[in-house]
Amino acid sequence: MFVIEEELKKLPRSPGVYIMHDASDEIIYVGKAVILKNRVRQYFQKGTNKSAKIEQMVSKISYFEYIVTDSELEALILECNLIKEHRPKYNTMLKDDKTYPYIKVTVGEEYPRILFSRDMKKDKSKYFGPYTSAGAVKDTIELLRKLYKVRTCNRSLPKDIGNGRPCLNYHIKQCKAPCMGYVSPEEYRSSIDEAVRFLNGHYSDIIKSLEESMLEASEKMEFEDAAYYRDLLNSVKQVAQKQKITSENDIDRDIIAYAIDNDDAVVQVFFMREGKLMGREHFYIRVPADGSGTLLSSFIKQYYSGTPFIPKELFVSEEIEDNQVIGEYLSMRKGSKVRIVHPVAGEKHKMVELAKKNAAMVLERDREKIKSSERKTIGAVSEIFRLLDIESKNDYRIEAFDISNISGYQSVGSMIVFEHGKPKKNDYRKFKIKTITGPDDYGSMREVLTRRFTHEGDDKFIRYPDLIMMDGGLGQVNAALEVLNKLKLNIHVCGMVKDDRHRTRGLIYNGREIPIKPGSEEFLLITRVQDEAHRFAIEFHRSLRSKNQVHSILDDIEGIGPARRRALMKHFASIEDIKNADMDTLMEVPSMNKAAAQKVYEFFGNKS
Repeated sequence: MFVIEEELKKLPRSPGVYIMHDASDEIIYVGKAVILKNRVRQYFQKGTNKSAKIEQMVSKISYFEYIVTDSELEALILECNLIKEHRPKYNTMLKDDKTYPYIKVTVGEEYPRILFSRDMKKDKSKYFGPYTSAGAVKDTIELLRKLYKVRTCNRSLPKDIGNGRPCLNYHIKQCKAPCMGYVSPEEYRSSIDEAVRFLNGHYSDIIKSLEESMLEASEKMEFEDAAYYRDLLNSVKQVAQKQKITSENDIDRDIIAYAIDNDDAVVQVFFMREGKLMGREHFYIRVPADGSGTLLSSFIKQYYSGTPFIPKELFVSEEIEDNQVIGEYLSMRKGSKVRIVHPVAGEKHKMVELAKKNAAMVLERDREKIKSSERKTIGAVSEIFRLLDIESKNDYRIEAFDISNISGYQSVGSMIVFEHGKPKKNDYRKFKIKTITGPDDYGSMREVLTRRFTHEGDDKFIRYPDLIMMDGGLGQVNAALEVLNKLKLNIHVCGMVKDDRHRTRGLIYNGREIPIKPGSEEFLLITRVQDEAHRFAIEFHRSLRSKNQVHSILDDIEGIGPARRRALMKHFASIEDIKNADMDTLMEVPSMNKAAAQKVYEFFGNKS
């Protein structure tokens, strides 16, 4: 038996991490301490001033454990990892996980490309960002490709130089065709260097060059070319206009401030890269149990333990606890010195105040939206669990399964995942039915569930759901329970049932039907889960049928093997486009020679 008073006496005077558990063994809080004995005892001392939230948390603590570390920095790293893994109820938590886009320049290649990327990897490429708008990143990449005529293909150069024919981009003067050897590596590299200068904010040279080209074309009465340069010039000026806010130096810096109202808080981050404001983003967060005093500290640890880019400086709206050790941690992750600064005067202070003002505006504007979103997601899930009389917890995971079988064609299964009442699409999975022939939905479902719960080497399968929702009635529920019992797994299973008009009616659970009030948030969430499982299964089924139809037609063309078949499918949007293509268009397909193109052309009845 765990007696808290006795265990407090055993705490060491060492740095480490403490982990609070409730009666159901769930981790409800993770914290770090320079001296574990002093920090943990504070929670249980009477007469000390504690916030209502801390009092509530302490009342739920059934037992605690701790991990001793050699230093405060090691404790911080461990704390970040544990919070990210367990998402404890009373820690500050980001309410939505975001990945930010980067512009990637593959300078390690002999003929580099400019690409869109969600990850910043440790490779030979150069990365610019992060940016907050994926659309703006794509527009900028398209502009750079037009300005500097950079290749967009995936050909392996210089190995594939001379194979095939130049693509359409060459003919419309948007690529220098390095694939054909029409440009030297040195000349091409010079264009890439200019593109990198542009991404670093040096716009004046290209603006001057485009203005001169536009005037020259206009004087020669080449108005189409003049209009082309004019449009490019306007695009460049638009990108340059976004970089109005500058600082006194070219350092990379994030400016962080927050606004708080009871349990709601918004953190605002301005991203400054090389002295220019590249974008901003706000984060809705849960206020920590120990109050706003640790809010910025918790946010910084959680956010920068997950983002691939860490700037050289962080400007914060108030002094944060553990400033030195967090700075050491970020410096270690970045590989160079990171400073955390609280400006109190001058232009730097004004920048922080601007971020704070923006956070307050977002909180005021979105307060009702935040509440509404929580009612539709976490609130709806909580109500479903209450209706099913299942014990509530903080981190709900629901998995739903569906089988698609149309006209006897190959059956497929789908698994969708909702966490915190929202789709978690990275965890969705598709299954081709392997052991069942014909339209046997129960047999197919048993196969899908068996494969899902025996992992099949998929790391995303390791975490089990709190609730399985089957698209169907008692038969599908029993099929699921049969598999779970066989595997000795104790997971709640319910069926989503519909009425005669194919509308959601209620849930089947423990052998009885539980009606759900139409129009309620839990009713709408069940409908979303059901529709999403059905959509995902149908789309997978449709894609398989489409692929098989495409392969069966192209398989009949003599002399067209797997490589050329793939090239045709990649080059053309549909079989109809291949059928209507002329010889010249077919010859543009990589790996296609004249004889092969003639075979395709004649196969579809285009005989000369």
